[in-house]
Amino acid sequence: MKKNILLIFLINTILVGCSEHQDYGIRFGLSRAPVSLDPRFATDATSTRINRLLYSALVDFDKSLRPIPDLATWEQLTPTRYRFHLGDKGRQFHDGKHLTAHDVKTTYDFILEKKNASPHRGSLTVIKQIEVQDNDTIDFKLNKPDTLFPGRLTVGILPSELINSQHPFNKKPVGSDRFELVDWSQSSHLILRRISDKQLVEFLEVKDPVVRALKLVRGEIDILQSDLSPELVTWLTKRSEVKVIKGQGSNFTYLGFNLQDAVTGQFIIREAIAYALNREEIIHYVLGNAARPASSFLLPATHWAGHPGLPSYPYNPEKSIALLAQAGFSKENPLQISYKTSSNPFRIRIATVIQHQLAGVGIDMGLRSYDWGTLYGVIKSGRFQLYSLSWVGIKMPDIFRYVFHSDAVPPNGANRGRLNNAKIDALIEQAEQAQTLETQAALYRELQVLLFKALPYVPLWYEDHVLVSRQRVSGYTLAADGNYDGLNSVILTQ
Repeated sequence: MKKNILLIFLINTILVGCSEHQDYGIRFGLSRAPVSLDPRFATDATSTRINRLLYSALVDFDKSLRPIPDLATWEQLTPTRYRFHLGDKGRQFHDGKHLTAHDVKTTYDFILEKKNASPHRGSLTVIKQIEVQDNDTIDFKLNKPDTLFPGRLTVGILPSELINSQHPFNKKPVGSDRFELVDWSQSSHLILRRISDKQLVEFLEVKDPVVRALKLVRGEIDILQSDLSPELVTWLTKRSEVKVIKGQGSNFTYLGFNLQDAVTGQFIIREAIAYALNREEIIHYVLGNAARPASSFLLPATHWAGHPGLPSYPYNPEKSIALLAQAGFSKENPLQISYKTSSNPFRIRIATVIQHQLAGVGIDMGLRSYDWGTLYGVIKSGRFQLYSLSWVGIKMPDIFRYVFHSDAVPPNGANRGRLNNAKIDALIEQAEQAQTLETQAALYRELQVLLFKALPYVPLWYEDHVLVSRQRVSGYTLAADGNYDGLNSVILTQ
């Protein structure tokens, strides 16, 4: 608490005598600059979100995350052949060239070529062959049926001529969407122009969240989206210069168990921990009510394959104590367990609250924190009992194979807890072979029931997105996945 009071005092002191910075662009503060503006290689969140502004893709998603047309509509000719028809939208590249089916083929052929090392190749290996029928029509032939296939074609389309000439798209993007590049000569300062009205948007990397907040209040930045502590958000809500809006997000935070460990491999122990967690308390006091409890696994209930009726593990310390007693533990003989998290101060704070809650039922939890790279390596190698992470931007339900199938133990996937359940494997495989999305949805809901009963994760919450902007900003809307599409419609009033 004393640190928070000192933080606010220092911010207010620095602000004294500062005047608003004026220019004609929309300035968007980032915690991290994009890594690449080439959609064939971009994987970090900032790059992916900015690439959406620059490049049109064949397919997008609606609010329930069903695939919908972007550049193209489609029809399924056979179980292993899809035909896509390019429409009129997004058909002109920023260099004036017309986007055709040949550009689509060249883009995806490049990704599928193993030597090019595109990180998106793995999700597209189902493609056997790509055939251009004419400038507006292209066929994708698959090596096996895949009901989810249209939703895989979300990579931005690049001009084939520039691909063949090895144009440096990573720094000089040439797309066909609503924004075009103006300048990226400094890695921390990217300028785009909205084509419809020539509105400039400047993306400014400011790693320190306090400094980002200061720059917003001083008028040096117009928009901040998320990556702010609850204390900073609370402080900003009291500033007359800015406005704060919160929107429900789809980023899924969970507590993960090592199922091969002698202690956390016991279901009764995992169940006792689940009942010992007061998620509502953490959401209210630590997250500043900027989250909602999660009961489903990975997918929110609003997803077309989500499970809105899945039960949850409510806070019930008495039941937790009883379960621990059955396992031979008590407050006099506490269960000793280890929890690993990142060195991010906010994540350590959450871990400390969890530590306190578990102590209340007789669990002595040791806390270890690491820098992100070390933590990620520790978790992939299975050297943990408990850990907590978040899944960001999940859209396709085949994530269940990547996370929970027994064949997906790292490095082959993200089954970091080493779940090995024949019924779960079989249901994942059955869902993948379903002929319709409706059948798939029913199977994935059944799968989530099995996961609830196996408890490889304790679902914690879906964190909200927070938009903090100057009063002169209007028309920006928050998306559940945290994209920056609000920049397509945002305006400044002088």
